[in-house]
Amino acid sequence: MADQKKQFTKVNELRPLDNGLNLIVKVVNAKTVVQRGRPQGRLAECLVGDQTGMIVFAARNDQVDLVKDGNTLVLTNAKIDMFKGAMRLAVDRSGRIEVDSTASLYVDESNNLSLIEFERVDVVV
Repeated sequence: MADQKKQFTKVNELRPLDNGLNLIVKVVNAKTVVQRGRPQGRLAECLVGDQTGMIVFAARNDQVDLVKDGNTLVLTNAKIDMFKGAMRLAVDRSGRIEVDSTASLYVDESNNLSLIEFERVDVVV
């Protein structure tokens, strides 16, 4: 089972509420955010991407130390969260983040998936 090769997803293939995703992305911009009403825990909002597009990545607590501008990250078991109608990439406790210093990625900054606003539509069947 350890010999199975991971399937990596490209940023432009991400859809709302996807989970179990494996991605290789480069950090374009990272900034620490102060959370109101939550003094415990750290949060950083990062713009990450690959050759197909970009998306906002929400790094929490120990993950904040890994997301520096220019770092290439290997995200394992990531998920898409919705925040104010926009997609955000996140890695929770069941996932893992690794810094890959050997990989170099070109990021397509013209396709930012976090700028696309989604609307929830309930369908009665």
